[in-house]
Amino acid sequence: MKTISIYRPGTIQNALSDFDRYFESFSSSLPERLKYLPAVDIQETDNAYVLDMDLPGFDEKTIEVNIDGANLTISSKEEVSEKKNEDNNTYILRERKFCSLDRSFTRSFKLPENADSEAVSASFKNGTLNLEIKKRAEAQKRLIQINAA
Repeated sequence: MKTISIYRPGTIQNALSDFDRYFESFSSSLPERLKYLPAVDIQETDNAYVLDMDLPGFDEKTIEVNIDGANLTISSKEEVSEKKNEDNNTYILRERKFCSLDRSFTRSFKLPENADSEAVSASFKNGTLNLEIKKRAEAQKRLIQINAA
């Protein structure tokens, strides 16, 4: 015969801590490639490709953008260390948990044939990395004038 146990945490903090431990045990069993993967939007304009990547909480000094031939790679090796409670204060509610989660990531993209790997500009503002990769001049649209015969 199976028995059912009812979970009754003593406080809301105990419930949140138990949930955090449960979630961490689940996430630690995920494959490395699934742990942190920043969201990306890529647009094509008439004369460029524009890539926007969400990187909230990252510092632009820890982000690397590399182009090797037709491969664009964006990576970061940023580790968040656990914040210690030096004052030995008791938290009543703690939602902004600092943990030793590794937020390192690598994302790679194959550039289209008409992308100019020499004409790339990058900016980082408000947690968003923006890359603009120009198209080669010969690959851009142009209007051909038709002469009257």
